[in-house]
Amino acid sequence: MMPQDEMKVLLRSRGHDVEKFLSSCLDGRDMPPRLRQAMLYSLLAGGKRLRPVLCMSAAALCGLDPAQVLPFAAAIEMIHTYSLIHDDLPAMDNDDLRRGKPSNHRAFDEATAILAGDGLLTDAFLTMCSTSLPSERVLAAVAEIALAAGSSGMVGGQEWDMIHTGGPAIGLNQLRSMHAMKTGALLRASCVCGALLAGAHAELREAMSTYGVSLGVAFQIADDILDLISDTITLGKPVGSDVVHGKNTYPALVGLEKSRELASSYAREACAALDGHDGLEADFLRALADYTVQRTV
Repeated sequence: MMPQDEMKVLLRSRGHDVEKFLSSCLDGRDMPPRLRQAMLYSLLAGGKRLRPVLCMSAAALCGLDPAQVLPFAAAIEMIHTYSLIHDDLPAMDNDDLRRGKPSNHRAFDEATAILAGDGLLTDAFLTMCSTSLPSERVLAAVAEIALAAGSSGMVGGQEWDMIHTGGPAIGLNQLRSMHAMKTGALLRASCVCGALLAGAHAELREAMSTYGVSLGVAFQIADDILDLISDTITLGKPVGSDVVHGKNTYPALVGLEKSRELASSYAREACAALDGHDGLEADFLRALADYTVQRTV
């Protein structure tokens, strides 16, 4: 497997490419200055840029220069950022801190935060359509992302999360299904879209889908664990909020040690999905799956 230090170098390099693109993605668009400021405030607040990197790396694994999918990949980060802005709102998770800074609605106001999220979500699809690849590939990838981000994906998962928060504990299958929508759908779609944009055959697209599904579960379990054991300064957002809000999490359901075992198991499943694929990109994705359950932020 690729050493973690080497994996992190490539992760940072591709993340930097995404960051550079995002810094100018709103240029030339006529909008109120305060709205632009609010959108960029959250969009450029940092983060691992995991979803766009997954899209670029999946495309590279499938034989396409990752630079060719950069607009599409960056647009996925725009969608992810919108979801964070809205998740932090008082009507949702009511969090005042995100990535070590005041949440968007605290830095601006609730109305502006809502509109900043709306703007990022909608502008993301405009950005995706600027990807200079065959139109049938771009259209298929746009449909994949729309499905993952919409009512049967991320939005629906958030609604289930709100329904179950503060109520009776749910079963493990329900928890996994909810997180597959709320968190996993966009992670999986990021991988699948890279393959779609590269024009990969069905078998390779399925491998990327399987990898993304397992990675999504491992990522969510790791998030649940970090909310329990980390601290606000390290994590950049309030810790312990899952317990305070009565959220259903893996540690609450099966305990901390079993949660760690499950996270490692799903990371191994993600790696197994790449069996038969060698080279830099496959090694990177395997190392990334391993890093997902070892990370501290």
